[in-house]
Amino acid sequence: MYRYLFIIPLTFLSFCSAPVEQDVLEIRKVMEDQVEAWNDADVETFMQGYWDDDDMAFTSGKSITFGWQPALDRYLKSYPGKEGMGELAFSDLQIKRTSTSTAFTTGQWTLFRTADTLTGRFTLIWEKIDGDWLIIVDHSS
Repeated sequence: MYRYLFIIPLTFLSFCSAPVEQDVLEIRKVMEDQVEAWNDADVETFMQGYWDDDDMAFTSGKSITFGWQPALDRYLKSYPGKEGMGELAFSDLQIKRTSTSTAFTTGQWTLFRTADTLTGRFTLIWEKIDGDWLIIVDHSS
């Protein structure tokens, strides 16, 4: 009888952790798809990981951009063509779900380009919208 008192909480915990693990895998997949799109010089597909809304926020350096289209325009201006985009890699990823519909990611980005290599840190805030994990805030430096 007493041994069942230990099994029930463990079973409950395993059911609770499964959705968290699935969400982390889904967020990782979005980021992997972004890397693939970036490395194919396809900024529009890269941006599919972002919330297509005027309230989406992108902060970098001393400026903040609101909206999906202005963020896309900023990427296109800052990284013209394949040579300017280089090869993207993410590392040191930490993904934490903060509720059933929100999460955040911290990590490092690196762009390997012919002329130079750029690197920095980022924090992404995610929201699960209509079943998809999307970046609603990106702070990159």
